[in-house]
Amino acid sequence: MIAKLTGLLDSTGLDWAIVDVGGVGYLVSASARTLRRLAAPGEAVSLLTEMWVSEDNIQLFGFADAEERDWFRLLTTVQGVGARVALNLLSALSPAELTNSIAAQDRTSLCQADGVGPKLAARILNELKEKVASFGAPAPSAATAGKGTAAPAGPAGAVADAVSALVNLGYKRVEAFTAVNAVAQRLGPEAGVSDLIRAGLKELSP
Repeated sequence: MIAKLTGLLDSTGLDWAIVDVGGVGYLVSASARTLRRLAAPGEAVSLLTEMWVSEDNIQLFGFADAEERDWFRLLTTVQGVGARVALNLLSALSPAELTNSIAAQDRTSLCQADGVGPKLAARILNELKEKVASFGAPAPSAATAGKGTAAPAGPAGAVADAVSALVNLGYKRVEAFTAVNAVAQRLGPEAGVSDLIRAGLKELSP
């Protein structure tokens, strides 16, 4: 099992890199995010890797950090999400954005990735909604998951209403969820809908 590669960057392509380790070139598939973080050809690089072995193929997937590798592992547990789709998702969204999108049950964000349509996005949201807490975000509550909105512990109804209000004002659901979740943690369980909306708008202000 190859878990890490450290060597010199030989070359890169649209979705791959070749890492020269002691004169042996390893072809590594990677997300656009990881490829952007690599050094210039000829310079030292280090990648965490995931090796997939099948009857007729051995593939290496490379990641700039453990968070992206962990998300790759998690995404590929979802039926219909293979390695290529997982890398597409990690190219379109950072790990933090994936966490917030799933916590907010935001299909639109996931559909930015090539190969992810509404049905697959819905499956990803459904299968991973209870697992996002391990990545630093609250899992959707039973009362709000079916409505497409996730709320943190505390004034769940007020949070859901505040998120809906910000969405109606034109903000993306994941942006509204992230902002309201942040201010709800600061304001505490006594915060009402109007308080959360006002604070959420300030959070979203440039």
